[in-house]
Amino acid sequence: MRKIVLEPLSAEAFAPFGHFHSMLDPKGYALTGELHAFYPDRIRDAYTGHVGFSAITVRKPQRMIVDAIEYHTTTSEIILPLNDDMILHVAPASAGVPVPDLTRAFLVPKGTMVQMNAAIWHLAPLPAREKELHALIVLPECTYANDCTVVGLDESQRFEIVNESSLA
Repeated sequence: MRKIVLEPLSAEAFAPFGHFHSMLDPKGYALTGELHAFYPDRIRDAYTGHVGFSAITVRKPQRMIVDAIEYHTTTSEIILPLNDDMILHVAPASAGVPVPDLTRAFLVPKGTMVQMNAAIWHLAPLPAREKELHALIVLPECTYANDCTVVGLDESQRFEIVNESSLA
C-alpha cells in the first residue's frame, strides 16, 4: 500500500488545491476599534443561494488508510478544524477519474480555515491528536445530496497517511 507522508501546510504547497487563512492568528489589514480588530473577507467564495454551515465529527482511526474519496463538481468546500489540528488529503481535479497517486496530505492547524477548489479530490478530515475531530464544513446548501461524487478505491489505489517519523 502506498504511503503518503504528512506535510506541513504552506501557501505554496497548498496553492494547487485552494487556499487558507488562520482565524486564530489573522494577518494583514484590519478594521480596528478600541476593543477589536476585524479582518474582513479572508476567505471568499461565490456561492449562490443558501449556504449551509455543517458540523462534522471524525473519530481517529488506528491507521489512516483511505479507501474512498470524493469531489464536488461545481463548488469549493471550506473546512475549519475547531478542537484539534486536522489531517486533510487532497488530489487534483481530474474529470471524475481518481488520481490517488497525486494525493498529498497536509497538517492543518486548529483554527485555520481551508478552502478547497471545486473538483478537488478529498474526504473527511482526520484528527491529528485528539480521539475525535470537530470541524465546521461550509458548502452551498444540500451539496452533499446534489453535487457529491464518492468513489471507492480498489486495493491498488488505497493509501495510508503517515508521519515522516513513522517511516523509520
